[in-house]
Amino acid sequence: MASEHIPAIDARFRLAYPGFSLDVDIKLPGRGVSALFGPSGSGKTTLLRCLAGLERTPDGYLALGGEIWQQGPAFVPTHRRPLGYVFQEASLFPHLSVRRNLEYGLRRIADGARRVSLDSAIELLGIGHLLERIPDRLSGGERQRVAIARALAVSPRILLMDEPLAALDLARKQEILPYLERLHDELEIPLVYVSHSPDEVARLADYMVLMEGGKAVASGPIHEMLTRLDLPLAHGDEAGVVIDTTVGEHDEIYHLTRLDFAGGGISVARQPYALEHHVRLRIPARDISLALERHGDSSILNVLPASVVEIADETPAHVMVRLDAGGVPLLARITRKSSALLGLKPGMAIFAQVKSVALLS
Repeated sequence: MASEHIPAIDARFRLAYPGFSLDVDIKLPGRGVSALFGPSGSGKTTLLRCLAGLERTPDGYLALGGEIWQQGPAFVPTHRRPLGYVFQEASLFPHLSVRRNLEYGLRRIADGARRVSLDSAIELLGIGHLLERIPDRLSGGERQRVAIARALAVSPRILLMDEPLAALDLARKQEILPYLERLHDELEIPLVYVSHSPDEVARLADYMVLMEGGKAVASGPIHEMLTRLDLPLAHGDEAGVVIDTTVGEHDEIYHLTRLDFAGGGISVARQPYALEHHVRLRIPARDISLALERHGDSSILNVLPASVVEIADETPAHVMVRLDAGGVPLLARITRKSSALLGLKPGMAIFAQVKSVALLS
């Protein structure tokens, strides 16, 4: 998980182009995946390029773990920054084998400075069987996995990824996402991930920076960002929460698995994971109903005790309710009439009935 208290990246950039300006001041955690999220044209890629030194701003500041890479005009060029960069397109050398593509950047790194071995990068991305192929004989997902392994092979202190799944179809995205999850779980370095896909961010990110109009309008742990009713992320039919759980029990009689978290437990269809395996869930706000009492005569298995934190207008017919379930935030999108009939108000004890969940990992 990300360390929320030790900023690995302290960055301030101001950059102006005709019709667009970037003005950001952010601090990102020291481990895990930080997502730069927002619509096209919001400044996500420009910010990533500033972090890489590919965009040079006269008024900028960038420190990584206390090491200053830019302070005003003083500037460490990209080739001297220990970073890995993965573009939307894999951009492999077409005339070189996978092995030689991976070895290309090793000359930059002294043996004693290598934090990620080439063998480790190959194993982490599952590309050992591809080493003698040339890029033309790889699928899109395989090429991108090689590109990520190549970025890791230079032993970066930070890994930057610019919408690495944007050029892939759905099948190839599903192929590569488990490998990105392995990076999340196993890398000791921070990963900054640009995306405009809510599903990718929900599945991978620990921390989120919401970009809009060249500004970082909000940032924080993803669990908090998705439930902030002052942000658009917590509104609309696709609003929902992300919960990190562990496998607590398998019910072999009814073929269910219980996933535990601080606020209780969620039962889902039997999963193949071992006990204590980490599983991330997404619970849509539209799939939570509320009740004043726990009902034993309902088909809904997952009922969580909670308290009302905040209520916000959603549409003329709906409200969004932010809940606290044992320290874990939840969202419920219910009708305005239901809210009135229940007499909902902040601080009120309630039961959240979870109709469905999506397993993200």
